[in-house]
Amino acid sequence: MKMLHPQHRARLQRRMVGSTNRWRFPREAFSGDLLGLSQMCKALNVDFEEVLKNPDRLCISQIQKIFSGNLKNKTIPSGEADVILTCLGSKWELHQPQLFQSETLAKLFLMALAQGTTSPTKELERLLRAHSRGNVKERPPIKKMVISLKINDPLVTKVAFATALKNLYLSEVEINTNDVLGVLASAHILQLSSLFQRCVTMMMNGLMPSTIKDFYLAGCKYKEEQLTTACEKWLEMNLVPLVGTQIHLRKIPQELLHKVLRSPRLFTFNEFHLLKTLLLWVFLQLNHKIQTVPVHETVLAFFKSFPKKHSFLDQDAGQSLVPLFLCLRLHGIIKGKNLEELRHINFFPESWLIRVTANHYHALENGGDMVHVKDLATQAMRFGLLFNQEYTTHSEMIAVYGFFFEIKGIKHDTTSYSFYMQRVKHTDLGFPSLLYEHGPVSLRTERLVKYEIRAQTLVDGKWQEFRTNQITQKFGFVKPSCKSHALKVQTVGIPIYASFSFIFPTS
Repeated sequence: MKMLHPQHRARLQRRMVGSTNRWRFPREAFSGDLLGLSQMCKALNVDFEEVLKNPDRLCISQIQKIFSGNLKNKTIPSGEADVILTCLGSKWELHQPQLFQSETLAKLFLMALAQGTTSPTKELERLLRAHSRGNVKERPPIKKMVISLKINDPLVTKVAFATALKNLYLSEVEINTNDVLGVLASAHILQLSSLFQRCVTMMMNGLMPSTIKDFYLAGCKYKEEQLTTACEKWLEMNLVPLVGTQIHLRKIPQELLHKVLRSPRLFTFNEFHLLKTLLLWVFLQLNHKIQTVPVHETVLAFFKSFPKKHSFLDQDAGQSLVPLFLCLRLHGIIKGKNLEELRHINFFPESWLIRVTANHYHALENGGDMVHVKDLATQAMRFGLLFNQEYTTHSEMIAVYGFFFEIKGIKHDTTSYSFYMQRVKHTDLGFPSLLYEHGPVSLRTERLVKYEIRAQTLVDGKWQEFRTNQITQKFGFVKPSCKSHALKVQTVGIPIYASFSFIFPTS
């Protein structure tokens, strides 16, 4: 009888699957035995449909399951390394059980095993049998295997990659803040999900003007919606009060800026403040050599220098920026001085400014009624208070079409706050000239107002949001009609971003 070649014998070995006598060939990813494969998937708690699409996952999942039982405490092996990984121009010595935590390294190892021996199945089974028993004496003699990994991701550095590999041996590897992007990228390549999520959490808790751009782009690159959403929410609150005062404003991608400007949660002290921030962003895009934040007058002078024939947004340099400025509520800019600035810098198309002026004129002619404004969420005039740790009370005075309001926040105790607005007589203003010099004063005893008050604060990496309903109320001069409903807030978060949105409906 003719003897079979050892390689052929290995192929013909049968393996029992499940509780029946079904069998399949161990060398093949999928032998065509659907019932046997289904039973194996159930035994290993693996998705049967996924295995049919990608059969080699079954093998890796099974091996990872066997090794994981002995790696719960991630004890560092004392023996000599038996796998050499060549990557990023360096050689990294690893141990077989540890590398199987990474699906990427596991696949590379199995491919190398298949090429390096005439009977890879027997070799692998011997390896698994020895490790599953935990018996050092029965483990096969060390035969160093070389595997190679090519990385094209520019975010991956040697230091970051070393940190990711260290995670194979330590349960809580220390991650330097400066390396977190590279560790995230390395974890993505090595398919180390727990390390990847740890980096995401670290980035979400480390958002600041200097990191917002890189963290957001990383979230987009690796399709990590949790991270991109966190970046958007953080910027909605901090674009005007924090990022808008620093040179890092230049780095904000236009796509992210557009999303934030469209958000109903966007915080701003007033509409003109938001416009100044956006003008500064455009200035920084066009002046790359500027390394410090210029004063507002410098920004105005720059835009005044453009040809007067067409507005900036009508010119080639400004066409792509139109969607950003369409998000602004220019009718919310009501001070004559600020409106004059808009006309002098020749930034907006003439039709935009004519429409704003016409709306203001119509509202003044009709006792403040804003007939051109219908939707509170997208068109309301908006004002904000940033309530910091040192405040017990904080307020601002605002004037709209001759009506004067105080927006106010009060701290009652360490975790209790309330925010409200109230109508004020022009004769009771502490510094009246600042508000109505060269401006109108309405003597109407009542003013119908539709408003909403919203407050947001960050607590343990999550945004807490408090808001009133949309309320329509007649404001008089005496209590209780002069005071709005109060938004009561219970939180340990600080600062609190309080936003007041309102319109004057037809009365």
